Amino acid sequence: MEIQQKAKMTIDKAYTLAEADPRLYSSFIEHLGRAVYRGIYEPGHPQADERGFRQDVAGLIREIGVPMIRYPGGNFVSGYNWEDGVGPAASRPRRLDLAWRTVETNEVGTNEFIRWAKELNAEVMMAVNLGTRGVDAARNLLEYCNHPSGSYYSDLRISHGYQQPHGIKTWCLGNEMDGPWQIGQKTAEEYGRLAAETAKAMRLVDPSIELVACGSSFRSMPTYAQWEAAVLDHTYEQVDYLSLHTYYGNAENDTANYLAKSLDMDLFIKEIVAVCDYIKAKKRSRKTLNLSFDEWNVWFHTLETDKEITPWQVAPAQLEDCYTFEDALMVGSMLITLLNHADRVKIACLAQLVNAIAPIMTETGGAAWRQSIFYPYMHTSLYGRGTVLRPVITSPLYDSKDYTDVPLLDSAVVWNEAEGELVIFALNRSLQESLLLECDVRGFLNYRVEEHLVLEHDDVKAVNTVSDPYAVAPHSRGESSVSEGRLTAVLSRLSWNVIRLRQKD
Repeated sequence: MEIQQKAKMTIDKAYTLAEADPRLYSSFIEHLGRAVYRGIYEPGHPQADERGFRQDVAGLIREIGVPMIRYPGGNFVSGYNWEDGVGPAASRPRRLDLAWRTVETNEVGTNEFIRWAKELNAEVMMAVNLGTRGVDAARNLLEYCNHPSGSYYSDLRISHGYQQPHGIKTWCLGNEMDGPWQIGQKTAEEYGRLAAETAKAMRLVDPSIELVACGSSFRSMPTYAQWEAAVLDHTYEQVDYLSLHTYYGNAENDTANYLAKSLDMDLFIKEIVAVCDYIKAKKRSRKTLNLSFDEWNVWFHTLETDKEITPWQVAPAQLEDCYTFEDALMVGSMLITLLNHADRVKIACLAQLVNAIAPIMTETGGAAWRQSIFYPYMHTSLYGRGTVLRPVITSPLYDSKDYTDVPLLDSAVVWNEAEGELVIFALNRSLQESLLLECDVRGFLNYRVEEHLVLEHDDVKAVNTVSDPYAVAPHSRGESSVSEGRLTAVLSRLSWNVIRLRQKD
């Protein structure tokens, strides 16, 4: 393999950024398309349990180790009456969901979803409706979920068969309330006041909860940054996180420019941190607000075809992007970006988890399989636990249509001291050339290469399908070695790499 480019990295235990919050590897299930119905839930399927939840899908989610799942939306939540999804299933109403113009049967609701998530060892990040509803519905749902007993809504939960409170810790105060597509869109002042009052009421019910306020729906929103500042003027002391959402795509079929878009994500985070810290200074607060990047992914393949879906169906196939190899590289780069901001980004939710812009796909009545993006998501969740270090990197650069000085090497480093493991996540953005990585690891002299995983493919448009589920899959034949405190690794062109070093016994 001819190598024409070199990159250098220095890693030291003293250069620490922050502990990686396990919730960085969270995900999202919305009542959208086949995410719930014919996704996680399909009664009558050969792999369904007695309650109708597919165990093959659950097995793939367990492979990832998803720590928390945001629910039930998303745009859906802004028109959702949570009471429709509790109590006897036979008496639940069918409703028109205006967010996605489908019919919601309410077969799966709060209790079923929470029970399912707990069986996967995942927490639930619950969203409340601040579109068509407000303070009263939010505090009642919290009482239903978290209050032990002796009140109307807690006793209602008990009557529905759930004696113990669910203990939901993290709550989203609405979703994308700045968006004109949102049912009940608000101005920043309207939303800020409503979110502050909702937060106040919810904390009176359960002071132990964490709350997430809505930031801008996208960095390109016309009210961007002004929205955050105005909302935080009202909510800064009442909330624990501010949300960020972003999706990227390659509609122009420009791989070099596409893989540079994580630089936009990096700038997005830095700008929102600056706004948060401005409000902190303005209020002379001692509190530092952290971020919840609770929607992020690649999403562009189905934007046009989904416009042709006939409205008012039950669980139509919506947002079913078939992810390519280059999409997996982009997702890997976004995960690297999140890790490199672990000091302020504490929660991140890949949107979504099953079928709708998801790493896991299912065939109705048939198989479930891993999309290409499954692998970088799984790798970071499994091996990105510990202290995020600040590597010093020297890399060749390139310019693309929208970006200048894009590093060929995109990397994040996590040290799990308890496990005696050092993990380097590395993406080579070069379309033509392998990259020789020379890494100074003298601070980890007794560490040796345990494994070098590589995700690579000759065709950037290669995809996994039900008939060919492993067309894009990682291998462990990566070329890397350590000698006298120096790691040398070959990163093949357009590749995602996970280099695991382990302390010798």
